[in-house]
Amino acid sequence: MTVWVLGDQLDPSAAPLQSDDRVLMIEAHGFGDRLPYHPQKLALVFSAMRHFRDDLRERGSEVTYVEAETFGEGLDRYFDAAPGDDLVVMDPPSHGAGERLRELVAARGGSLTLVENDLFLTTPADFDDWAGDADTYRQEHWYRHARRETGVLMDGDDPAGGEWNYDDHNRETPPEGWTPPEAPRFEPDETTREVIEFVRERYPDAWGSPEPFVWPVTREAARQALSHFVEVRLPEFGPYQDAMVDGEWALCHSLLSAAINLGLLHPREAVEAVEEAYEAGDAPINSAEGFVRQVLGWREFVRHVYRRSMPELAAANQLDQTESLPEAYWTAETDMRCLSEAVGHVRDRGYAHHIERLMVLSNFALVYGVDPAELDRWFHLGFVDAYHWVTTPNVVAMGSFATDVLSSKPYASSGNYVNEMSDYCSSCPYAVSKTTGENACPFNALYWDFLKENEERLRGTGRMGLMYSHVDRKDDEEWDAIRARADEIRRMGRAGTL
Repeated sequence: MTVWVLGDQLDPSAAPLQSDDRVLMIEAHGFGDRLPYHPQKLALVFSAMRHFRDDLRERGSEVTYVEAETFGEGLDRYFDAAPGDDLVVMDPPSHGAGERLRELVAARGGSLTLVENDLFLTTPADFDDWAGDADTYRQEHWYRHARRETGVLMDGDDPAGGEWNYDDHNRETPPEGWTPPEAPRFEPDETTREVIEFVRERYPDAWGSPEPFVWPVTREAARQALSHFVEVRLPEFGPYQDAMVDGEWALCHSLLSAAINLGLLHPREAVEAVEEAYEAGDAPINSAEGFVRQVLGWREFVRHVYRRSMPELAAANQLDQTESLPEAYWTAETDMRCLSEAVGHVRDRGYAHHIERLMVLSNFALVYGVDPAELDRWFHLGFVDAYHWVTTPNVVAMGSFATDVLSSKPYASSGNYVNEMSDYCSSCPYAVSKTTGENACPFNALYWDFLKENEERLRGTGRMGLMYSHVDRKDDEEWDAIRARADEIRRMGRAGTL
């Protein structure tokens, strides 16, 4: 039997690799033509695969490594040399992928066994036992259950520090003059440089900059990145995790999501390292809990919600949003300082942190009226850590509120949130204090227009009562001005003059 290792399963401790020394890897290039994927995303996957191949060979495995346009073409070449072989692969988390792979193998006379994917902290059975027959889910309930079941950050039956959630401690903005620690940088070696050049030539329509490429592409480098985060960035991660600072793309964030989603770093390693730092007194509880919530809480949660909610989740659009993305999402050319910064971070590095993703990129698209599926595609193609199982619940369900499967209300806000959590507004030509009129912040009119247009669906929805009390106090004249300004902003967005 031969282990088929996919490009996001690059963990030498994965269960199938413990019993078989024969390995198949297929570097399929054609998928990169489906969307204008960020060149750093493509380079990261291909370089990590090639490095993992070399690592397995050094460990004594017999690795067949095929470069092809498609999995089908790669399997043709493999089975020409090994007719009738039996393959085993960890079931990929993206919807239907495992069955499609099984069909490709069967059509070529082989067999493919799907085994449980052990690159997560919890199993489908764990979540299904907890969720039962539910079809809507809330992360906080799951998170507390997962903490109890795993014992992570627990003091007996109680949460470490006495609280389950330290969000109230993690909404600070850095003081004036504060600078974050320098982000780790992993200089491309010869293999990675060759891949970057290949991507540059093979995918001329890729969106984004191929360099500077700073991501870890080996397990050794991913472990170094984890150590750097725990030792240098973790202490201030918690307080500033929701902050946005002009000119800073990384702040104190871990920058580990790409490595974890590739399998270079197991989420258990990351959680254990952070928990150990807290127990040793090297990190405050709010920083440790904030990170554990992202990994054990949110990452596991969205994986399972996606699994149980597909394929309907991908097509959900309960608010009937139909606008195309504003041109600024492709150019980063806008006078809106927050949007320009967030898009620029994605364009330049294939990354923006979670608050930029949710409260700038998704929030603006939501109140602007963007089709959730189009926004999902943009996130999928633009981020180095993005896969369909990652972006679809985050973007379609949470960011676009296209379904209430994991959230009871939309994450929509005016410019006040950005002003509270960043220093962008002070240098922005738009006035966050204005809703209508010349140079009024685009977020504001769009926000109120969004609430008004979706009143039938949203009024009475969880925690929306206060906002609709403000809606009720506006008179017809004010609403006419708001609608006119919102329409103007959408015209500007389409024309690329926002």
